[in-house]
Amino acid sequence: MVAQRPPKKQKHPDPLVEFCRSLRGATEDVKWGDDLIFSIGNKMFAGFPILGGAPFGFKVDPLVFTSLVGHNGIEPARYMARHFWVTVTDRKLVPLATLKDLLADAHRIVGAKLPRKTQQALGLV
Repeated sequence: MVAQRPPKKQKHPDPLVEFCRSLRGATEDVKWGDDLIFSIGNKMFAGFPILGGAPFGFKVDPLVFTSLVGHNGIEPARYMARHFWVTVTDRKLVPLATLKDLLADAHRIVGAKLPRKTQQALGLV
């Protein structure tokens, strides 16, 4: 009997979604009907509208939060700002490389708070 491979995900038109997919241990699912959520160890680190575009959000370091909010189309995330999440309202105001760096940081921040065994299982340490 031949083992079947899981179906390959179709390439997404959003380069940031593809970037999140490439992060070690990242998983994705749809929550609340229309949000594509990226998690690591079942803890969310970024969310995008299913149809792509803006706004989208992600977790940031508490020390970075205040410097990001209010600049370059970035606002506190509704309902999640108290957990240091931001929303990008206009992608044209933030360079793609900067957004990728911020998403990688979100992944790292959330991954660092996971139990050590989970971090090891995900290949984070």
